[in-house]
Amino acid sequence: MAHGPGIREPECVVEIRVLTPDDWATWRRLRRAALTEAPAAFGARLADWSGDGDRPQRWRDRLAIPDSRNVVALLDGDPVGMASAVPTSEDGVVELISMWVDPVGRGRGVADALLGDLEQWAGSSGARVLRLSVAENNAPAEGLYQRHGFAYTGEFGGLMADGLHREVIMEKRIT
Repeated sequence: MAHGPGIREPECVVEIRVLTPDDWATWRRLRRAALTEAPAAFGARLADWSGDGDRPQRWRDRLAIPDSRNVVALLDGDPVGMASAVPTSEDGVVELISMWVDPVGRGRGVADALLGDLEQWAGSSGARVLRLSVAENNAPAEGLYQRHGFAYTGEFGGLMADGLHREVIMEKRIT
């Protein structure tokens, strides 16, 4: 919304809510929206989570990964963003996955709140490094992560769902 001189956009209050397996329907709705709205940003495809892949127990299991944290961001009580932090096989390293913000929440501090929550949780869980994979040439996501102190490792992740592009690995040391 455009405002005249001296009129500021109202402050947004972003609420972060931790999900449990019982919240699978909320996670499902956001994840399917993410895979529909930004299919090139994820290694998974909507088809992977549709048909036979779209079972309540599968969604519950996704939210029940041991030692993980799954969060949604709410604006005015509506879920508009999601992210997870999951353990890796490397001691002290946690991976950020499934990060997405609905277009209505972009530019309103939602991504910052999600990243802040997961970084704080990872640090309090004893992690020393927060790592993520981002689709190469996803400049908005890469910029967000760089603003939060993530740096490229020089490593590449797996192939994206299109079979052509790769993910790049970024990480941040947690103090």
